[in-house]
Amino acid sequence: MALLPEVQKHYGRLKLYINGSWVASESDLIYEDVNPATGEVIAEFPSATDSDIEQAIQSAQVALASWREVPLRDKARYLFDLRGKFEEHFDMLCRVLVQDHGRTIGEARGTLRRCIENIESACSALLLLTKGECVTDLAKGLDQALYWEPRGVFLIITPNNIPMHAWSSYVPYALASGCPVVVSPSKNDPVCMDAIFKVTEEVEGFPPGLVNLVYGGSNVNQKILSHPVVKGVGFIGSTAVGKELFALAGKLGKEASVNGNGKNHVVIMPGSDVNAVVSGLLRGCYGMSGQRCLGTDNLLFIGKAYEEVKEKLIEASAAMKLGYGLDGSTELGPMVSEKGRQKVIEFIEKGNSEGAKIVLDGRKVNVAGGEKGYFLAPTVLDDVNPDMHIARVEAFGPVVNLMRARDLDEALDWINNKDDFGHSACIYTRDGAIARRFMKEADVGNIGINVPVPQPFAFFPLGSKNESALGVAKSRIDSMRLFLDQKTVTERWS
Repeated sequence: MALLPEVQKHYGRLKLYINGSWVASESDLIYEDVNPATGEVIAEFPSATDSDIEQAIQSAQVALASWREVPLRDKARYLFDLRGKFEEHFDMLCRVLVQDHGRTIGEARGTLRRCIENIESACSALLLLTKGECVTDLAKGLDQALYWEPRGVFLIITPNNIPMHAWSSYVPYALASGCPVVVSPSKNDPVCMDAIFKVTEEVEGFPPGLVNLVYGGSNVNQKILSHPVVKGVGFIGSTAVGKELFALAGKLGKEASVNGNGKNHVVIMPGSDVNAVVSGLLRGCYGMSGQRCLGTDNLLFIGKAYEEVKEKLIEASAAMKLGYGLDGSTELGPMVSEKGRQKVIEFIEKGNSEGAKIVLDGRKVNVAGGEKGYFLAPTVLDDVNPDMHIARVEAFGPVVNLMRARDLDEALDWINNKDDFGHSACIYTRDGAIARRFMKEADVGNIGINVPVPQPFAFFPLGSKNESALGVAKSRIDSMRLFLDQKTVTERWS
């Protein structure tokens, strides 16, 4: 199958987006952005200077005053226009995402649908969740009302694995709430955010400074969050970095929504539909090359389910086609970075040293045209036990651990005692009573029953628990709680 065309071979020196204009930073710290499928540099981008940061924050603060005066119906119309721009540029955004991140074109199309769903959800939230409450004659002649108000300027940090989806999990809701943003993307795929801002810029009605884009990493993020004008942060990334941001936000008295790592499990009960299980596991374990917070690398087999599924899973995993995601026949793209690839290789080697048996080894691969790319093929480790490092730490790559539990009690014990992560868990079963028990007793925030990835739609929160999420607001529609503050008014007129 012929490759889809790249939007651009090289995107040049990226600019910052501040106060409604593209700004060339005077920074002398310049990074390179690499296409992970080819190893070729596709852009350069600057780390924001202190002056860049100050300009972005101050322009956002000015926009706060003008945006809150925009009538509700107009805000809704502008957000609907943003949705239309995403539809208009759908194909371009998908191809940019493949080129910059490395996923397949099918996965990119799914991601852009999620982005559009989040914009739609934010439109609904704007019309429904910003309404206040009122009680008349609470006492004789006394009325009381509750109003929702935007908190102010927010920092939004997007990760390298879901750059566009993470943007959509916060930014549309911030705009619906009346809050301007400064967006700081991962240094691994900044072209994705450059493309999103160019699409957003086409919406007529957003005031200058409502959305701002800077680059840089942790040092820049800490400076932005520490600025007195900035009210909080929305973050998706690692738990370790999230904890640092959460601690800083707490110290500064600011709001935070932090989504971190997980260690997700799929339980396979005997008698499950084997074909459905294997097909689902290929997506759940290897989708986006395993670089997804809702992906799974621990498979817990109960009884004869191990014999029913193991060989078919290995055979199907070995048959997956690796390549550049712009080829529509590609089933598995590269890792987003060489650093990430090496971490997964170390993970596999650690498992082998602990006694796990490598029954399918994806460390050495040949991909035509991708000799400099960051590819790993599916890897399956057998004889894994819950005390191993690889059973407790997220692989974040195309790796599967095969684990055999005595019964559902033991499987639930493993799920609920995994270093306090609580992201997701799934079960394949034909028994409704077992499914219902699993739903109630698995101590995680996202449950899947006969589905491989328990991905909530945009109008549900990402219900992660324990160390997989910090802060009250859990992104997507739930982030309205991050951006909105309450004001009560008590009135007596008689």
